[in-house]
Amino acid sequence: MFNPLVDSFAKLSDSEIEDKIIELSRKFFMTNNPSVQQQISVILEMYKEEGRARRASAMVQRTKKTDDDPENPLDNLINVS
Repeated sequence: MFNPLVDSFAKLSDSEIEDKIIELSRKFFMTNNPSVQQQISVILEMYKEEGRARRASAMVQRTKKTDDDPENPLDNLINVS
């Protein structure tokens, strides 16, 4: 999705994205205008997707780090011989 009112997410920290999600959710329920709610909903979904993508990336990095660790205790659980 693209919205010209939303700047790049690269400048924002994870906590700033979460704060923005909370703020937009609050504003969504404050308004009674369906057009405004629809626009907020689109932007809110963009922030939520960015948050999901960052969490998924962090999970992949943790998994990769654990897999590359030579002292990983899980490596010795299955002995194929």
